[in-house]
Amino acid sequence: QVQLAESGGGSVQAGGSLRLSCAASGIAIRPYAMAWFRQAAGKEREFVAVSWRPSGGGRSYYSDSVRGRFSISRDNADNKVYLQMNSLKPEDTAIYYCAADRSAILSDYGRHTAYDSWGQGTQVTVSS
Repeated sequence: QVQLAESGGGSVQAGGSLRLSCAASGIAIRPYAMAWFRQAAGKEREFVAVSWRPSGGGRSYYSDSVRGRFSISRDNADNKVYLQMNSLKPEDTAIYYCAADRSAILSDYGRHTAYDSWGQGTQVTVSS
């Protein structure tokens, strides 16, 4: 059974940084696409970033709203995925979720329905 546990959320002022972690258990993440999504209050869940599985090219992809500010990385040996968030803005305030899937296709990387496994989320609050 796949379990994903996010940590590292918190409150920060605009312009600050946070580093989120996602620890996976029950799987070895190497063959998985590992993604971050977020959901702000009253809004739909939206794609943030994905580290694609090595067999599919292993590239990282970002939403337009975070590209250049956020960076996703993975440590396959430690079974963890990270999201480094810099230059945070109030509009980045949301619950951030880690997601994993082994069989998603690349054209679906930004769709939350492409991922079968989810963590419980961690709150990020950015004040102006």
